Amino acid sequence: MGSHRAGRFARNLGVEPRRKLLALHRQMDGCRLCPGVLGPVVHGEAVTSRVLLVGQAPGPREGTFGRPFAWTAGKTMFRWFERALGAGEEEFRSRVYIAAVARCFPGKAKGGGDRRPDAGEVANCRRYLEREVAILEPELVIPVGTLAIEQVLGEKAPLVEVVGRQRRVRYHGREMEVVCLPHPSGASTWPRTRPGASLLERSLRLISRHPAVARLFRRSKAVSPSGGALRAAPLRPSRAHPLPRGAGEG
Repeated sequence: MGSHRAGRFARNLGVEPRRKLLALHRQMDGCRLCPGVLGPVVHGEAVTSRVLLVGQAPGPREGTFGRPFAWTAGKTMFRWFERALGAGEEEFRSRVYIAAVARCFPGKAKGGGDRRPDAGEVANCRRYLEREVAILEPELVIPVGTLAIEQVLGEKAPLVEVVGRQRRVRYHGREMEVVCLPHPSGASTWPRTRPGASLLERSLRLISRHPAVARLFRRSKAVSPSGGALRAAPLRPSRAHPLPRGAGEG
């Protein structure tokens, strides 16, 4: 079902970009540049979309499923998008290209949790992101989690300064708009407590209203976590929260 839908939307945007993505995925699958990570390489389907979601790194189970955000954190993230866009996981995967800062599971950290990819591992995978951006020419990028946010924005900042806002950046040589999301890991309480919960809802609202997203999900109905329609709300100043650490799933 997912592959069929992906192909249908790819044809709507042109066949050549999809062929290029498939060729790039074959190159990724053969990559062995990072000796410290655990394969296999994980990437999404070759969906030729103007919306690019960038995660951090696969968790320990994504390789088994052969797709990013395939475990508990992914389920949480797709519930967010279902609230905002009225689209379930498979529909979202068929319309949005899902990439990541690192494409292999980095392994476990000594202190517990998933290890954060090191600078060399991020650099090795950057070449693939650069080519994906060149092929897709995205209008909107959605970085999910600390590492992805830092890589897309080119700077470190507290979550309260980046989530719930839309900005324009130059990413891999192309101008595009960015809306950041916190990581959906169950280990982080930030998206479920104040001010994170309201900022998350604001980011989802910005995503749902972006023209590139609106074209993909024309018949969707966005709802808030409480079940009502998502409404615009003023952003209240609040105490800065540091970006949570850890690679996590996605």
